[in-house]
Amino acid sequence: MQGSANLNLMIKAARKAGRSLVKDFREVENLQVSTKGPGDFVSRADREAERLIKEELLGGRPTYGWLGEETGGAAGADPTRRWIVDPLDGTTNFLHGMPHWAVSIALEHKGEIVSAVVYDPAKDEMFWAEKGAGCWLNDNRRLRVSARRAMHEAVFATGVPFGAKSTLPAMLKDLGRLMPACAGVRRWGAAALDLAYVAAGRFDGYWERELSAWDVAAGVLLVREAGGLVEGLRAGTDPLDGALIAANDALFKPLADTLRA
Repeated sequence: MQGSANLNLMIKAARKAGRSLVKDFREVENLQVSTKGPGDFVSRADREAERLIKEELLGGRPTYGWLGEETGGAAGADPTRRWIVDPLDGTTNFLHGMPHWAVSIALEHKGEIVSAVVYDPAKDEMFWAEKGAGCWLNDNRRLRVSARRAMHEAVFATGVPFGAKSTLPAMLKDLGRLMPACAGVRRWGAAALDLAYVAAGRFDGYWERELSAWDVAAGVLLVREAGGLVEGLRAGTDPLDGALIAANDALFKPLADTLRA
């Protein structure tokens, strides 16, 4: 695997956290779980994974800033670089024994994501990318977004809001407009993996309305380096602000037009 020193550090951290998570996943019924909100759980496994990642990344690059789902943000001595980490994307899947969850790590430099890792420990799939160097799976498989050009052949992914989130009515309208025009919509509950699957051509596109930067930072670079397009759901907005659309170049416009109607 060819990559920068930073990327190799990220992969090492993701694998270390992945080993810890897999061990807990095998005994998911014994996890100590607390509740952050309706349908939004945090587990001991989640917190331990972030601790391991933080220890590895900041141990190797102590001057970098930090933004993690569980421990929040902290400025570093180097104001131009920041790690953005979701230690367990797909927590609800994890806690229900469903093997579809991931570790997501991104490196931001001067406001731009330059390195990305999304690791699926249950399937041992390591998606990674660096700016200008393409998107890859494991050691040597170059990834490209799908080549489908027709909406009626396309399968898209999204996240449906849980609990009483205010974006549910808008999402239901999205589904009502899009589903008659495409081959299907999947809701798998892990934004980082949804974006990795767009990069791998498994999904033809993805959108969601209510996310955090750590959910999507790594996935955005994966899609772009695989030849796809990513924008904020509202034209001109930053995808890391919490709402985004991703797809191949042929399907991006019809998908965006449908969702922005």
